[in-house]
Order: sequence, then C-alpha cells, then structure tokens
Amino acid sequence: MTSTALRVGLVGYGYAGQTFHAPLIAGVPGLRLAAVASRDAARVHADWPAAQVLADPQALLRRADIDLVVIASPNDTHFPLARAALAAGRHVVVDKPFTLTPAEARELAALAHARRRLLSVFHNRRWDGDFLTLRELAKNGTLGRIVHLESAFDRYRPAVRARWRESAAPGGGLWCDLGPHLLDQALQLFGWPDTVSLDLATLRDGGQADDWFQARLTYPERRVVLRASMLAAAPSPRFAVHGTDGSWIKLGLDPQEDALKAGARPCWPAQPGWGQDRNVSLISRPCGDVLRTEYWPLRSGCQGAYYAAVRDALRGDGPNPVPPAQAVAVMALLELGRRSAHEGRALRCGTSALA
Repeated sequence: MTSTALRVGLVGYGYAGQTFHAPLIAGVPGLRLAAVASRDAARVHADWPAAQVLADPQALLRRADIDLVVIASPNDTHFPLARAALAAGRHVVVDKPFTLTPAEARELAALAHARRRLLSVFHNRRWDGDFLTLRELAKNGTLGRIVHLESAFDRYRPAVRARWRESAAPGGGLWCDLGPHLLDQALQLFGWPDTVSLDLATLRDGGQADDWFQARLTYPERRVVLRASMLAAAPSPRFAVHGTDGSWIKLGLDPQEDALKAGARPCWPAQPGWGQDRNVSLISRPCGDVLRTEYWPLRSGCQGAYYAAVRDALRGDGPNPVPPAQAVAVMALLELGRRSAHEGRALRCGTSALA
C-alpha cells in the first residue's frame, strides 16, 4: 500500500458505527471515511457531509476504490458481509463479536488468508486506560503473582429499548454485547483458561434477552470472574485485582465512550486530556507490618490507536492489532460459555475448541 490516504467504507451507522467507528477512523491521518452504507443518509450527512452514502451494503462492497471495509452492522450480518467483502478483495475490520459462531469465525480467517487480505476485529477495549494500566501492573509484577481478578461492566438501563441488541434475535443479549470485551481482556492478560462456567439471566421487566451474566474462568494459579449488568445503579468496581504482593481497585468506566457519544472528534496521536480517567484508582500493598493504600495513576485511553495500527498494518509498517486467531479464541469461549449456561455446569476449555 502507498502512503496516500486509505479509503474506508463503513457498513452500518447505528450506535457502533456512529459512536465509535466513524469518529475514530476520521481522526487517524492516512485514513479517509469515503463511504457509508446506511438507509438514513440524512443522519450520516449531518455528521460527515463529504461521505458518500449508499443504501445497499453490497454496492459499497463492490466499489473498487474502497481499500478497507468496516462492518458495524447487526451481529447476525457480520459473517455474510465480511465474507462478501473478502471475496471482493477488500481488507476488512469487523466489529465485535466477530461472528455468531466459532465455525463462521474460522471460515472468515481462512478466506482472508487465502485472499491475502487483512482481517481484524474491533476489540477496542484493549485501549481503555484502566485496562492499559492493568496490563502494565501485570507486566511489571507490581502486585506480585495475580491470583484473583474481577472485571465488571455495569450500567443502569432499566427500560428495555426496541433495538436488536436487546432483542431475542440471533446476536442479541448482553453476553454477545459485552462478553467479547471482557473475555478478550482476560485472554490478553492470562491466555487460554482451563475451565469456563457461565450464569445468564434476564432480570429487567419486559426483557427479551439476557441482561445480566457472570462468567468464571479458572487457571492453575488464579481465578477470573467476569460480570455485566443492565440493572446496576451503584456499579461495582470496574476492576478488582488481587495478587501475592497487593491489590488494585479501580472504579467507574473508561470515559472514551461517553466522550464519543457527546460528539467528541478525537485525533491521533491523541490530544492532551483525551481518554484521561478521573475515577478512583487505589493500590494496597504491605509496608512493613501494615497495609498502605494510595492513589495509583491511570494511563490515558487511546482507542484511536486501534485504527492507527490497522493503517500501519495495511502499509506494511506493523502487525494486525487484533488478528483473526485472537478473535476466534474469543468466539470459542463465547460458545463454551453458552453451553455451560445451558448445561448448568463448568466446561473444560480444551485446545480443540480453538482448532
């Protein structure tokens, strides 16, 4: 690829497309949001007047002048649209979850390899400031050997909204929505677990899909609990991490999503103050015979780094930030979790699930 701007076609302008993908793409030098597939041209043009809007996603996929197709449409369309885009010779980014099944994910990975196209999955929460801080704590051994991690993504949305994410349609529900984020972060930190167990529930009045879950991953030397709820008015810590040399507690969610929802247009490299998390972050460690608790600084979040890395990978200047094999692993755990919830028992995570 040349150093000229890469033309990006975005499929879908719902919540994910409008809030995350469009502004992050537009903020990366070397990428240009050239076209959007959406049935609401007025909505797109209100934000991006220079982008061409096509009502038919297939028409966008056929355009030879599009270098990269980003798929941010409903979850059950990810697989057929990504397959069509790869078959048309396009590089592809797919919003999470990658697909609905591991088999679909593996098929896309094989097709991308055969066509020599970049295929990446938008696991943007790797670039949340609190997770970057946690990765640094783990890498530096600040807490010693981590033995217990709880990761919670809580929101308070008691009213069920009429949208596909909260419906009984394939790909709906909280496990499909937030489960991929939390599973991907656990895999990045600790790798493939020994067992997984999942409890799913629909707790809101009028709920049509799961809106609460708790997953438990076991490793030889640690336990990991992943939780999410749509009925948490007083949310739990985002992270509670305990190790042989201390503990780290972090409250509140990363601020980037709220800033993007409010209309922020971040650029890359990130401007000062972007992604700065002012939530409580405390570390407790032994100091002599007593425990000392003190503030621990948080890294600034930088989700635009994902698209900057995609740009560099397309130019041959760096690796794919989220290669298909990593997303296939997430899909395998999502499916094992569903089986666990259905059968009411923990399941072993043999490596055959990744094949």
